[in-house]
Amino acid sequence: MTEPDLFIDHFLPHPHFELVRSAIVDAPVKETYAAARELDCTDVRGGVVSAAGWLRMLPERWHGRRHGPPRRPTRLTIDDLDAGSAWALLGDRPGSEFALGVAGKFWKPVIAWRRVEADDFTAFEEPGFGKLVLAVSVVPYGPHRALVTVHTRVRMTDPESWLKFRRHWRAARPVIGSVHTALIRTLAANARKRALAAYARTDQA
Repeated sequence: MTEPDLFIDHFLPHPHFELVRSAIVDAPVKETYAAARELDCTDVRGGVVSAAGWLRMLPERWHGRRHGPPRRPTRLTIDDLDAGSAWALLGDRPGSEFALGVAGKFWKPVIAWRRVEADDFTAFEEPGFGKLVLAVSVVPYGPHRALVTVHTRVRMTDPESWLKFRRHWRAARPVIGSVHTALIRTLAANARKRALAAYARTDQA
């Protein structure tokens, strides 16, 4: 029997650190994937997420006082991230999965980000960095629902960086888990709205 093909394995097959969250969404795959792919990250809310994001940005805000104000986007979709940040869209299986990736020195108070394009991501091994992949997959869960999985993997490029990030991971792991939960909650609500709108159009036809 052939094992399932994990999209994230194409870009980061052997992680040092990993976190996965899944949930059943009351909407078909089509609407659920569209909600995930078109999610506006500025709509993602949650007490822990908001507080953690604000605290994590404090060093960058301080840094910005000397080097100009940080960018405060009013809209931030996956395509916006790919076009205007260090994050790169590594791949997209329309209707099923997509993955974003970034390199950086994640343990530093002000993270040194490095954009690595999809074609170079798997082979990127510059010492002193880590690689992070965030993947979202949507599969059917019965005829009218979907199973959403948000998957984060991190791999460091050398032993020294691994030691530094291992200490940071203890604090980062619950924050990333909260981000996963908030992402799923927001896209699930959007998916249900899309499904209701689609049903309404069908009834009117």
